Amino acid sequence: LLGCPSGIVRLLIRSTSRNVGKHTEQRSRHMAKVHVLLNQKGGVGKSTLAVNLAAVTADISGGIAGQNPPVVTVSIDPQGSAVWWSERVGDALPFDFVQAHDDIPGLANLRHIPNVTDVWVDTPGWLDLSDSDSGDDPLGDGKAAEALRAVLDSADDVVVPIVPESLAFQPTFNTIEKIIKPRKLPFLVVVNNWDPRDGKADLEETREFVRLHSWPLSNTVVRRYKVHSRASAEGLVVTQYPKNRVAMEAREDFYRLALEHGQKNGQS
Repeated sequence: LLGCPSGIVRLLIRSTSRNVGKHTEQRSRHMAKVHVLLNQKGGVGKSTLAVNLAAVTADISGGIAGQNPPVVTVSIDPQGSAVWWSERVGDALPFDFVQAHDDIPGLANLRHIPNVTDVWVDTPGWLDLSDSDSGDDPLGDGKAAEALRAVLDSADDVVVPIVPESLAFQPTFNTIEKIIKPRKLPFLVVVNNWDPRDGKADLEETREFVRLHSWPLSNTVVRRYKVHSRASAEGLVVTQYPKNRVAMEAREDFYRLALEHGQKNGQS
């Protein structure tokens, strides 16, 4: 587990010649794809999506825990919720993890980590966007802004989680219109944490809000399950859930989302 600021450097210098599977040589010829989870609003599930999409991507790629897996999750959230989760999983974590909120040079080199196909980046739970209309970068100044700027400069695409409630609408608008679109980054909005027991009214209102702005919307809706909220405390990622009906339904959402995300971004 690489949970320290120098973790990206360690990944960058790790040997590209080590035999870690039949796909190693093929992976080393290509730059990693960097996927950023981003929303100004906290509590929309960025950490959950980053960790579990990384786990599914590693599973699909045939990665094995502890054997230079082809997937890395990077957190630039100083609160470190993903750090705690990864430490709970321990040696069974199926991807590499790095806490790097203060490693700006490393964040600028995410695409160049050898033998890695995908990097999933968890971002802070709240972005203090500038209200300035001067045309300046609304991310403002400070270390958090520098880290996010470095990540976005390396990004191939952005996943924007939104929960089905009206309080999430304005922050999502700010995130897309002030940060993502000016950088011309491909993005996908994902409705997350929808509880089917609440009915479809809030879900359809959220979908309509996204469609009204002509933003790309995922067909997959990640449903709310207790197994997701308990997973971090129990030291599990979605690919390690027990094999029962509810857990398998919860897993299905993430596998479908990973597949859809890969198709929309031209990945095999």
